[in-house]
Amino acid sequence: MQKFLVLISFLIVFISCKEIQNSPSIIQESDQRTTVNYAKGFEINHFEGYKTITLKDPWPGAKDTFTYALVEKGNSLNTSEKFDAVVEVPVSNIVVTSTTHIPSLEMLGVSNALTGFPNLDYISSEATRKLIDEDKVKELGKNEDINTEVLIDLAPDVVVTFAVEGSNKTVSTIQKTGIPVMYNSDWTEVSPLGKAEWIKFFGALFDKEKEADSIFKNIETEYLLATKIATNVSKKPTVLSGAMYRDVWYLPQGGSWAARFIADAGGNYLWKESEGTGSLSLNLEAVLEKGKAADFWVGPGRFTSFQQLEDTHSVYKEFDAFKTGNVYSFTTKKGATGGVVYYELAPNRPDLVLKDIIKILHPDLLPDHELFFFTKLE
Repeated sequence: MQKFLVLISFLIVFISCKEIQNSPSIIQESDQRTTVNYAKGFEINHFEGYKTITLKDPWPGAKDTFTYALVEKGNSLNTSEKFDAVVEVPVSNIVVTSTTHIPSLEMLGVSNALTGFPNLDYISSEATRKLIDEDKVKELGKNEDINTEVLIDLAPDVVVTFAVEGSNKTVSTIQKTGIPVMYNSDWTEVSPLGKAEWIKFFGALFDKEKEADSIFKNIETEYLLATKIATNVSKKPTVLSGAMYRDVWYLPQGGSWAARFIADAGGNYLWKESEGTGSLSLNLEAVLEKGKAADFWVGPGRFTSFQQLEDTHSVYKEFDAFKTGNVYSFTTKKGATGGVVYYELAPNRPDLVLKDIIKILHPDLLPDHELFFFTKLE
């Protein structure tokens, strides 16, 4: 009798497995498509019953790719071992770890799904800060050392995080708890529209692909229209950027996100020929020689006033942009707990960043636009 029951049990399991393996809902491609035109770091593919997100550039210089399966509720996936994480969607409880993720949740109307975040003070959004004040979003400590006890209690459907140079020691710790972890590498994109297109990553998690596509198309349209307005300017003012930290002046490289904004806004960035997508590290003499006569100084590091610049180093007064008052900062606009709005929202709204810089360099081109991120130093 016992042997008979074992045989019956084996047959049931075998038949069930065969049914899953042969199920067309798992192996057939779907007619649905998610097109990614600007972002280089991810792609989304659709199948019957599930979709996949593949990260092609999780951090600079990465050799590995990560593929995540997003399985629709009510469907099964018999090849889960092939994926770096399997997440049931739509997600209803999420933890994210970068402030750049917050605007996507808000624009998609799913902020209430956010239950935890490391370093809550960094969040500047008024809407999300309201959720924090209502104790609906829990503090998780530091991104490099997330409080796993609190995280387990939250039981999120997924944790969305990031890694620099492949190092994020908390990922394996979280994975051991059984909570799925997904990398998001929006920060590695150098195209302004490429960064903004990562809203489609979150759209896939919440089954809001159409909404994400619509939101992005509006941003894309506004950005391209603004670029077109600034393309044919007869004069491109020269632009200096960055500031000193200790004895080193850090400024954007020619292929960087920040340099691209200046070019699209009809500006002549003085270091546009430099190679790379990160930052240059120069001595003061080199910057003074090349940038002393720059028409504008856009993004002077952490500085928010002329007095602060002058008090830090007298050499700042030697730049023409300082003398004429043409210095504009994006660090003056902050949230209630000190988070810089630009760091959080700018990657998601490149259209507003571009319009700001056009307004700074060519005020007559956008007469009705009021500066959103940037302010002129006082």
